[in-house]
Amino acid sequence: MLYQIPSFLLDVIVGLLGGACLLRLYMQYHRMPFGNPLGRFVFAVSDWIVLPLRRIVPSFRRWDMASGVAAWLLVLAKYLLMSLLIGALRFGSLPLLSLFGLLQLAVSGLTALLIVYAVLSWVPNASAMLHDLIARLAEPLVRPLRRFIPPVGGVDLSPLAAIVLLQVGAIVIGNLLGWAYTLG
Repeated sequence: MLYQIPSFLLDVIVGLLGGACLLRLYMQYHRMPFGNPLGRFVFAVSDWIVLPLRRIVPSFRRWDMASGVAAWLLVLAKYLLMSLLIGALRFGSLPLLSLFGLLQLAVSGLTALLIVYAVLSWVPNASAMLHDLIARLAEPLVRPLRRFIPPVGGVDLSPLAAIVLLQVGAIVIGNLLGWAYTLG
């Protein structure tokens, strides 16, 4: 219990802050407008860590690398605090653990995005602005799958297929994370 509660709280905090940094990176890559409520929220939650990093971490083409590094640093801090909590410091494997943890966070975020996208497609009176924003973020993930998966009875199954593929990726990343724990 003494480990589970702090671990849960760290997961929630890093999930929110790191997820906002990753969403910022993804939205900037796709040149999404940040004037909407979601964009303003992402900026408000991530500016404190991304803006200082921008002074040292340059962008690479369309990728806002400062946002990616910020998310990685948050995951790194989470794993550092968790290892201090259990008393098993493994500084050598911490960067690798953090990289796999960052990938897990990205997969979780994309999965949530696709679930919201699918649900909004079923709701006829959904907010047009929110639906358009989510669709612009989700379309690059489902568009390649639509070439292989036709609609069935008017229902687009490509978001479901994308979620299944992401979950397979999450299993692989989880096994890699377990392997990285054994390193020292």
